[in-house]
Amino acid sequence: MVESPLPITNQSIADALRADILCGRLQGGQPLRQDEIAVRFGVSKIPVREALVQLKAEGLVDLHPNRGAFVSELSAAEADEIYVMRIVLEKEILARAIPHLTVSHFKQAGGLLAAIDREENIARWGELNWEFHATLYAPAGLPRVMETLRTLHTNIARYLVLYLAGMDYQKKSQREHHALLKTCRDGEIEKAQNILEEHLRSASTQLVKYLNKQLQAK
Repeated sequence: MVESPLPITNQSIADALRADILCGRLQGGQPLRQDEIAVRFGVSKIPVREALVQLKAEGLVDLHPNRGAFVSELSAAEADEIYVMRIVLEKEILARAIPHLTVSHFKQAGGLLAAIDREENIARWGELNWEFHATLYAPAGLPRVMETLRTLHTNIARYLVLYLAGMDYQKKSQREHHALLKTCRDGEIEKAQNILEEHLRSASTQLVKYLNKQLQAK
């Protein structure tokens, strides 16, 4: 018996558009025309509108009355603010998680770092990076904080494709990831927090510099 294809829903449309944004196929400022998206997925405009509202909540889409939907653009100031939030939240959730991390968590986190080293598709780095951090944070048992952090990571991840390509930053980031994992395994909470903060501040500096350069080029 041949299985019928899964129905197209607002969630599947949101997932597809999100993937296009995160890999750079849809770039900041690009219009998202509902009629074109509806034709692409063979649906009415209703699930398309619902998908765009969801992506707006994630910070990936801007909705303007009488103008329509556009892929959102992150300014240097907004990127800096996101990292300010991430540093505060991630240091706290890490401190709460470390006492509850198990051998299974460490094995999973190590496997994700190995996957990052093997991954040649830059568009996947952001997703794997989140999975690594999420593995270390999940035992804290703070689901609302985790959801907030996932949204902040998503807003940053789409720029990895642009500013990490051709740079050695990924190697530096991986060294910091391994150092963070070791201190977590050793149960050194304060040291792990310091490594994490330096890791995030370094990423913030790189991204803010990139976005300022892009603004000057316009």
